[in-house]
Amino acid sequence: MAIASYERTLNSANSAFDRWYYGKDEQALDAKAQRGFKLFNGKANCSNCHSISRNHTLFTDNNNHNTGIGYADAMSKTDKTQPVQVAPGVYVDVATSLITAVAETKPNDLGRYEITQKPEDRWKYKTPSLRNVSLTAPYMHNGAFSTLQQVVEFYNRGGIANENLDPLIKPLNLTALETTDLTAFLESLTGDNVKELVADAFAAPVGDME
Repeated sequence: MAIASYERTLNSANSAFDRWYYGKDEQALDAKAQRGFKLFNGKANCSNCHSISRNHTLFTDNNNHNTGIGYADAMSKTDKTQPVQVAPGVYVDVATSLITAVAETKPNDLGRYEITQKPEDRWKYKTPSLRNVSLTAPYMHNGAFSTLQQVVEFYNRGGIANENLDPLIKPLNLTALETTDLTAFLESLTGDNVKELVADAFAAPVGDME
């Protein structure tokens, strides 16, 4: 309950996108990010799940979708080495046998199915908000990707085929320039109050103060 209460205070505010889209500041968003926004709503189809409107922009439909990530994680063979994050944005390859020796047995990860027990809900996961997304690597529910560029390239390929793949997930045929523009738009969603949020977190007492 304490963690949930804290997370509800993490409101992202006044990003470059907000100043441009809602504040009508034409200089707030550069041309690359503006092109990315057009792709986000058009060719890339991102807004079908990461929805926006003129009145609010949470960048989520609060729904669950199967992109193939969970399917691949459950059904594919484990690589001999796995990337392990040792610092923000820093990964090292570690032998899977070593990880297995010190880790607990990996639980089944079937997504929404674990709640509903409906076969069609296998490997469906809730659409996250994209607010401050450039600060929240690794990405996807299981940390499958370490950069936003990798996430965009994944969706550009059309996800990973499986019997329950969401019909919205299709190859996008984005060019290299378009993937760069779309990534630039995602990076524009960082609020200008991040330093304040971090400072508040460090200032908060830790542990049971009673």
